[in-house]
Amino acid sequence: MARAQVLLGCAMAELKDKLASIYDVKDPNSIFVFKFRTHFGGGKSIEFGLIYDSVDNAKKFEPKYSLIRNGLATKIEKSRKQMKERKNIAKKISGVKKTKAAEAGKKK
Repeated sequence: MARAQVLLGCAMAELKDKLASIYDVKDPNSIFVFKFRTHFGGGKSIEFGLIYDSVDNAKKFEPKYSLIRNGLATKIEKSRKQMKERKNIAKKISGVKKTKAAEAGKKK
């Protein structure tokens, strides 16, 4: 999958830069660190990280929420009312009309 998996045990600050220097990564945006488990008393934590070969591979395999967290994608803001209205309209319609109604709701 064009990545390396890393289990870390160090401080959270400047973690991506440190990993980039250790593993000779050209672009620190291709490093994704998550699952921070802090031990009781502080001072030590264990993190899980993925290092992709390139940013393109990261965009291909990483979930959208993870890309948004790392600044590689932007979140589309929708109002809660619009989402609920679209859901209720889709519940009343069946078949091919349902997809057309959903697309019409997205165009607004």
